[in-house]
Amino acid sequence: MTDNGDGYLSRVADSIEASQLDMAARLLSHAEALVREPKASARELRYVAARLVESLHETLRVARSRGGRLPRPVEPFHSPDGGPVPGNGDCAGPPGAPGG
Repeated sequence: MTDNGDGYLSRVADSIEASQLDMAARLLSHAEALVREPKASARELRYVAARLVESLHETLRVARSRGGRLPRPVEPFHSPDGGPVPGNGDCAGPPGAPGG
């Protein structure tokens, strides 16, 4: 919890989140290069995969935190063809999929 959108705690949280997202972007760039490297060892790939998992956890935490501060839409978003837009808060997935 932070104090408000302009308070000290909010600014500190925003700074930490920005740093985490910047690190995630740099890690992604490194991982992309490593995956393209034919001589990358299994140990190197496992290491970068573990760091990507950690980074994804942090990135999801940031997204949830920021998303929690946004007003919820009254109706789900829909694509131009009328279908629901993936990722608009509906985690059920397509009809017939597990959890859907």
